[in-house]
Amino acid sequence: MAHDHAHAVTREGHTRPLWIALALSGAFMVVEVVASMLTGSLALLSDAAHMFTDSAALAVSLVAVRIAQRAADRKRTFGYYRFEILAAAFNAVLLLIVAAYILYEAWQRFRAPAPIGSTGMLAVAVVGLAVNLVSMRLLRAGSESNLNVKGAYLEVWSDMLGSIGVIVAALLIRFTGTLWIDPLIACLIGLWVVPRTWLLLREALNILLQGAPRGMNLQQMEDALQAVPGVVEVHDLHVWSLTSGKHVLSVHVVADLEHSTEQQVLAAVTASVARFDIHHTTTQIEAKGFHCRDPA
Repeated sequence: MAHDHAHAVTREGHTRPLWIALALSGAFMVVEVVASMLTGSLALLSDAAHMFTDSAALAVSLVAVRIAQRAADRKRTFGYYRFEILAAAFNAVLLLIVAAYILYEAWQRFRAPAPIGSTGMLAVAVVGLAVNLVSMRLLRAGSESNLNVKGAYLEVWSDMLGSIGVIVAALLIRFTGTLWIDPLIACLIGLWVVPRTWLLLREALNILLQGAPRGMNLQQMEDALQAVPGVVEVHDLHVWSLTSGKHVLSVHVVADLEHSTEQQVLAAVTASVARFDIHHTTTQIEAKGFHCRDPA
């Protein structure tokens, strides 16, 4: 049996953008809460609620990044990468709860519309849009490679759309006096968030359940291993993710060691799976005629 370890995933580059985004979201959340109380706008309160979840998500993400950077030890032999996925799942659940609350409040407002100060609502929403655009720019790069940062990015993205919705609502209320537009926009914000949040939660749960990484074709991988010179059979192939972008593989390979050495087969197998972006492998080489299968 042999192991190959390479390409450790670093999270250092994600910390600074998260800190800046947290400061912006946290400060503006307070502004929106106060403004929603002064103007009576549910759409603004909806956006403030999303700002709160942003701040919580960013704070949890920062903690997760710090913990994930800890080295592996005797108790956590794979390290602490899973904290990032737990944070992503937490953020998704939090967003779903907030969306449900906003939808409930919107229904109450449809039944009993309340007066709204559209001018203050518009001014705060414009500033909120600027804050969200800056945060999105900071988090965009990290969201492509890290599920935890992606969760925070999706929260800020939903807030950006929320700010646009509040701006539209404020303008329509100002020029038409139609108060039901405010809960309608709040509803649309909540409904837009739900499917995207569900996709994030599903991806996080797949990693926690040690499912095959998204987009990875295990049949193609098995065929590639079967094509390695000296390999006679492949069995007990398992592939899962520790966290975003860090995949792990274990496999038993039956090899014809009369024409190839164990090290040659191992090197060829490692190179083969590296094409699938897997750089942490555990490969058990078995001589032809000797099978060591896991019990069913």
